[in-house]
Amino acid sequence: MTKILIKSIKILDKESSHHGKTKDVLIENGKIKEIGKIDTKANEVLDGKGRILSQGWVDMRAWLADPGFEHKEDLESGREAAMAGGFTHVAVLPNTKPVTQSKNDVAYVRAGNQKALTQLHPIAAVTLDAKGEDLTEMIDLHEAGAIAFSDGLKPIWHSDILLKTLQYLQKFDGLLIDRPEDIHLNMFGVMNEGINSTMLGMKGMPNLAEDIIVQRNLDILAYAGGRLHMTNISTPHALSLIKNAKKKGLNVTCDIASYQTSFDDSALHDFDPAYKVNPPFRTAADNKAITKGLQDGTIDAIVSSHIPHDEECKKLEYDLADFGINGLQTVATDIARLSEKVEMELLIEKVTSAPRSLLKLESGTIEEGKSADLTVFDPNAEWTLNGKSNKSKSVNSPYWNQKLKGQAVAVFNNGQYQINNA
Repeated sequence: MTKILIKSIKILDKESSHHGKTKDVLIENGKIKEIGKIDTKANEVLDGKGRILSQGWVDMRAWLADPGFEHKEDLESGREAAMAGGFTHVAVLPNTKPVTQSKNDVAYVRAGNQKALTQLHPIAAVTLDAKGEDLTEMIDLHEAGAIAFSDGLKPIWHSDILLKTLQYLQKFDGLLIDRPEDIHLNMFGVMNEGINSTMLGMKGMPNLAEDIIVQRNLDILAYAGGRLHMTNISTPHALSLIKNAKKKGLNVTCDIASYQTSFDDSALHDFDPAYKVNPPFRTAADNKAITKGLQDGTIDAIVSSHIPHDEECKKLEYDLADFGINGLQTVATDIARLSEKVEMELLIEKVTSAPRSLLKLESGTIEEGKSADLTVFDPNAEWTLNGKSNKSKSVNSPYWNQKLKGQAVAVFNNGQYQINNA
C-alpha cells in the first residue's frame, strides 16, 4: 500500500470543490484518499508550500519521431521528457515513418499505455502520408483509438480536403487540428518578416501566411460545420479572426506554443538555430496580442510543440537548420514567465481542463475518491536544462544550459507517481 502525502498545497481546478484552497492531499494506491488537514504516516511526504496542485497536464501537440526517426526521439524518451515536464497525457503528431494512418500505426503509439504514467494518444493523419492529397480511413482510425486528426507538422493546404474532412469527421464528432500556413508565401522563409529579417538579410515569413489560411479555414468551417482546432497561432490578426468567429458561434478553438512569447525576432541576431521555429518568433507587439488572447479566452490551450532534432539537423548554418524546439520539459518555465502577465489560474486551465475537453479525455478533477491524475507545479523552482536534467534524446532548445525558473516537480497517474524535484 503506497501513500503519498502532499502538505499545504494550493489547488487550482475549477471543476473541484477545493479550487483556490490550500489543503493537504493524501494519495493512496493511485486514488485521492483524503483532502483536508491530514496527519498520517506516508511513504512519501511532499511539501506543497508555494506550489500548485492541478489536474494532470495535457499536451495537444508533440512530435515523438517514432517510428522512423528514433535517433531524434522515441516513445520511451518522449514519455520520460513528458513526465519530467509535468504531462500525464500527450497527443502525438502523425509525421513518422510510416505516417500514423493505419490501425497498426495507432496501436503502436498506444501499446505502452497500460503500464505507463504518461499516456500517449495518437493523432492520425488526415491524408495519406500527410501529403494533403488523398483522405485516410478516418472512421477506422477513430475506432482504433485515434484521438484527433491532423497532418501534424504540415498544414492542410488543399481547401477541398479541409472541407471534406470537416464533413467526414462530423459522423463521430471528431476533432480536426490544422496548423494554418500558406506554404507558398512562406517558401524559403527562415524567420519572421520584418525589420530584423531585413537587417539580417534573411528571407522572412510574413504574418499574412498565417492570417489568410486562418480566414480560409474559418470560411470553410462556417460552410461545412464540424470541430476545428488551429494550432500554434502567432499573429494578432489571426487571433482577431478566431475571436470574432467564436462570437458568431463557430466551433473553433486554438492554441499557442508555450515558448511563443518568451522570445521575439530580435533574438536571432546571433543566427542561433536553437531559435528557429515555425511559426517563427515574431515581434514584441505580436507577443502582446498573444498575451491578450490568453487573458480574454481567445486562446484555448497551451502546447509544448515539442519537435526534437539531432545535431546533424540543427547545428548548421541558420538557413539550413531544421525548424523546431525540444519543448516538453520547459512548458512549466514558459508558464511561470507568462504568469507575470496572465493569471496563473487561466494558464493552468489551458494545460489541464481545456485540452481534456477538446480531446474528450476523462476529467482528472481533484476530489476524494477520484483517480490521481495530477501535476504538482512549482513556479519558483530553479533548475538548469542540461545533459543531466534533460530526458529527451534531443538538445535543440534556446534554454540549454540556462538557469530556469518554474518546474513540474511531481506527476501522478495510472496508479503511479514520479517526483522530479522534491
